[in-house]
Amino acid sequence: MAFIEKFLGKMVEVPEDRRYYPKQGLWAKSENQDIVFGLTQPFLVLAGGVKELDWLVETGQIIQEGEPVIFAITGKILYIDTPLTGKVNLNHEIKKNQAMVMHNPYNKGWLFRVTPEVKVEEALRLSINAYDYIACLKGSEGFKNPNGLKGGVSGICKAVYSGIHEQKL
Repeated sequence: MAFIEKFLGKMVEVPEDRRYYPKQGLWAKSENQDIVFGLTQPFLVLAGGVKELDWLVETGQIIQEGEPVIFAITGKILYIDTPLTGKVNLNHEIKKNQAMVMHNPYNKGWLFRVTPEVKVEEALRLSINAYDYIACLKGSEGFKNPNGLKGGVSGICKAVYSGIHEQKL
């Protein structure tokens, strides 16, 4: 297990037994003939958590690479795309308990699984390992603001945040 001790004021895990798609903030793990996907802890911290999830496809449906699978409300509105083509199976348990995505993102908080049309190894060809994923995060706000300071780390952000905080409305 790889850890980032200070990432936007939190310690986050990046399991070494998974592959990563940094653009979407997805982890992937091969299980039998399927690939299971979920959101990484660093992504969840940067996104401000998950407030709501909704499915854009149905279990058993054939999905295409790049197709939106999930609509998520975090600190903003996101569409989570699948990184590969295949038959999808959704984790219906997280619809009942969406907190699992935040509290157990690498196990029970998985989002969907795909049975790819190609071999699992080939399907994961565009993914990266845990250490390359951490390297991709180096330029993110999580590393730039390791203590999670309000207002961020740039002078402009701090000035705006301080100015708003001092206003009397």
